[in-house]
Amino acid sequence: MAVAKKTTTSTDPADNPAGPAEFTRDQELSAYREMLLIRRFEEKAGQMYGMGLIGGFCHLYIGQEAVVIGMQMALKEGDQVITGYRDHGHMLACGMDSKGVMAELTGRRGGYSKGKGGSMHMFSVEKGFYGGHGIVGAQVSLGTGLAFANRYRENDNVCLTYFGDGAANQGQVYESFNMAELWKLPVIYIIENNRYAMGTSVQRSSAQQDFSKRGASFNIPGEQVDGMDVRAVKAAGDKAVAWCREGNGPYILEMQTYRYRGHSMSDPAKYRTRDEVEKVRSEQDPIEQVRQRLLKNKWASEDELKKVDAEVRAIVNEAAEFATVDPEPDPSELYTDVLR
Repeated sequence: MAVAKKTTTSTDPADNPAGPAEFTRDQELSAYREMLLIRRFEEKAGQMYGMGLIGGFCHLYIGQEAVVIGMQMALKEGDQVITGYRDHGHMLACGMDSKGVMAELTGRRGGYSKGKGGSMHMFSVEKGFYGGHGIVGAQVSLGTGLAFANRYRENDNVCLTYFGDGAANQGQVYESFNMAELWKLPVIYIIENNRYAMGTSVQRSSAQQDFSKRGASFNIPGEQVDGMDVRAVKAAGDKAVAWCREGNGPYILEMQTYRYRGHSMSDPAKYRTRDEVEKVRSEQDPIEQVRQRLLKNKWASEDELKKVDAEVRAIVNEAAEFATVDPEPDPSELYTDVLR
């Protein structure tokens, strides 16, 4: 006798990934402008680094803009963001002033850390941005702590904790996963998989290359997202944020993205071919995708988009000018904000 198969409906939200969000004209234009601001800012930062105006390390976000802009569109006031050292894009997406960010890069008084922190150490509690961290993976445990504070205070705020495919192999990441699930903390772990941990491909460095499964042993749901499509990011972000706000605990989003430049400005990126980079740029560029949709839907003309680009360039040029002429910190600043 045939036995009927029992069917069950999965309660794991990752089993039903969301398709790309349907954007309105205003959303498309906003995403285009905000991503373009990050792109032009980073291009200018690269130029200024080459001129010797920016010292130390400088990690550019060019190519990954859709990740942070799409996720930011899913947040509300009071939510928090924390990330690693590829952080300028996250600052701008949170609404931090481009002048203050660029001035910090050049070590000037008008920088967000008064010129004393540089690229990897900028904060803005007002904008809900908690760094910029130079130690690989350090922000994961800190982001988990921010989420713990939210739960303790019984608010419905969510913390976005960004880290890369390389940091995903750090031990403190899994300690954080365990605590976050154990205490059902409202934290979204966003793994920005740009395919290369510094200069090593994920194929060579990671035994499990599906990073959305990294929380499986802790029962943390996760899913892979097209991190080059801002609509896909927004849709996944909406679902993950709702999951956290409802008290279900942490969520993992693996953003499959790509950086066009080297790991930092000192990296010639000889571990990949120029053809590989150009293929991604020509077929998957996050800004060009939005641009083409705007033109196709007749939501903007070429001239209108050129005007947006010109406005963004003006903002970035003004920031660069400010960061060049603003005075350096007074030597007395060496002794302020230091805990003893």
